[in-house]
Amino acid sequence: MSVEQWGARSVDHFEKLEQIGEGTYGQVYMARNNANGEVVALKKVRMDNEKEGFPITAIREIKILKSLDHKNVIEMKEIVTSKAQASNQNKGSIYMVFEYMDHDLTGLADRPGMKFSIPQIKCYMKQLLTGLYYCHRNNILHRDIKGSNLLIDNNGVLKLADFGLARSCASENAKTLTNRVITLWYRPPELLLGAQSYGPAVDMWSAGCIFAELLHGKPILPGKNEMEELDLIFKLCGTPTPSNWPDAEGLPWAKSFIARKPFPRRVLEVFRRFPPSARSLVDQFLTLDPSKRISARDALDSDYFWEEPMPCEPKALPKYEPSHEYQTRKRRQDCKREEEAKRSGSVVGP
Repeated sequence: MSVEQWGARSVDHFEKLEQIGEGTYGQVYMARNNANGEVVALKKVRMDNEKEGFPITAIREIKILKSLDHKNVIEMKEIVTSKAQASNQNKGSIYMVFEYMDHDLTGLADRPGMKFSIPQIKCYMKQLLTGLYYCHRNNILHRDIKGSNLLIDNNGVLKLADFGLARSCASENAKTLTNRVITLWYRPPELLLGAQSYGPAVDMWSAGCIFAELLHGKPILPGKNEMEELDLIFKLCGTPTPSNWPDAEGLPWAKSFIARKPFPRRVLEVFRRFPPSARSLVDQFLTLDPSKRISARDALDSDYFWEEPMPCEPKALPKYEPSHEYQTRKRRQDCKREEEAKRSGSVVGP
């Protein structure tokens, strides 16, 4: 389907205010609806590699988003288009219009001096798990849970966003799914070992990485490549064995890893200062065997969320100036350039 066939209204109905995101999918802008003044997010669909028609990944994302309706899942409002121009290879552009969210979790965490309180961590995690429980109950795998895809507004509401890699798992055992999904630091061991049949447990590993990161204050499995990522996972969780993960040996890339020097399961030293309920929940998220990994529903019933200090209400969370990962990184780069310019005695332009 071409841009012209969509019959959507023009992106000219919106005024772009500021770029707030960028990735393999395209750019994201904060924009204002000229008709009613509402501030929204415009996600430009990347068309560079499309010889004709509309990208299948975007079609999947739109179809999934239109099927979901939950307070912890981002709302897609409409599709808008721009006319073909030389700047877009005479194809026209397509934008997905979303509700605007003030922050993403990575951008918020990267603010100078930011330290989340335990009630705040519990509040964010409960909302993440509630959104995942809704998706999984509706047979949707997100497949890219990470901080920059968890959006938060100034009312403290957290929403799952960027469903570009999401897929239906209604009959996942009858399908061959790709294992080249989920950002490396949040990718579970079964995908790193080549699994192509999997379910909601892949999202739960990512959620566990987010939880551990919130407690620790930084990512816990920052591998530079797939080999290093597996090493970090095995050093933390132990090497797969027939007793802790019976099905691991049957995975395509397992032999070379399981035959290596075994690591025992250990607890990161930094988590020893947290209560047993927090350590237990981290362990249940970061379980090697996906069939034994905790579900979103069971995680919500964890003792961690039912003991003092209790999770705060979203509206009780602090309010911050807009903090998206893209903006925070750009501000940091600008500050660095200014400092370098001062040291060299040069002048930084506007």
